[in-house]
Amino acid sequence: MKPGPPNRSRRPVEDEAVLAAALECLLTVGMRRTTMADIARRAGTSRQTIYRRWPDVQSLVAEVMTRQWLGVVSGVLEGEGPLRGRAEIVDALVAVAAGLRADPLLRRIVEIDPELLVPYLFDRRGASQDVMLERIESMLAEGRRSGAVRDLPPGVMARTVLLTAQSFVLSAATMADGVTVEELDEQLRGLLDRYLTPLGPEGKPQ
Repeated sequence: MKPGPPNRSRRPVEDEAVLAAALECLLTVGMRRTTMADIARRAGTSRQTIYRRWPDVQSLVAEVMTRQWLGVVSGVLEGEGPLRGRAEIVDALVAVAAGLRADPLLRRIVEIDPELLVPYLFDRRGASQDVMLERIESMLAEGRRSGAVRDLPPGVMARTVLLTAQSFVLSAATMADGVTVEELDEQLRGLLDRYLTPLGPEGKPQ
């Protein structure tokens, strides 16, 4: 007896539903208490369905983090044309840093699961860091071509900018005693502006 056609009455759960369920779990109970069973239940699917797409909770969480934080970056830069002026570039960088620091997922991770961030600070870059680095490098290269940004290799400047901004994103709360994060953001703006300012013949900012 030949097998019948595959049962297509149940539509496969889209990745969106699983990612949304995983994000909800992370925000509610944190990484250590999140399981594939919890995610599957919230997404209205089975663990087996999720395992066909993600091999473990860690890989699923990594995709959630990447999607969430690149969404913040895109939300800040959406609709922006080429940023050629230094002030425009610096404003965009500070706005991205402020947006990431305020992101509920990042705040929750810093609060209860900071070990999730350790590999991306000391061992390897994550996918979101790679994309941010690429976008910063592109902005700085455009600014360099227009003469608004100093004449250094964009790759070097982009890494310096990302390292600086990253500290303001992750550690600002520990330094905001007696000052506000908004005041710290103004200092970040000044640091980035001075760093990116072209230098004159005597090596001084123009």
